[in-house]
Amino acid sequence: MYAIIETGGKQVKVEEGQAIYIEKLDATEGDTVTFDKVLFVGGDNVKVGSPLVDGATVSAKVEKQGRGKKLVIFKYKAKKNNRKKQGHRQPYTKVVIEKINA
Repeated sequence: MYAIIETGGKQVKVEEGQAIYIEKLDATEGDTVTFDKVLFVGGDNVKVGSPLVDGATVSAKVEKQGRGKKLVIFKYKAKKNNRKKQGHRQPYTKVVIEKINA
């Protein structure tokens, strides 16, 4: 059984026992999070939401909070001696899907 959920402005396909990296959630390590924006539930009996599946939830356990690899943003204007170097590390939350309730 799998489901498609919406979190952090993105849609993610999840299965039970799967570890996924999503946009940062306001939760500490070890907490249980419930996603109620379920768009699709697949498996033996398919449920398609319009836009959401009624009563369907996905529960997950927060395993880790972290930040991704550093990206270097370098902007410059040719022949103007104008240079700007920036770095960015996107925060993420690693969750393990425990149960899909459909």
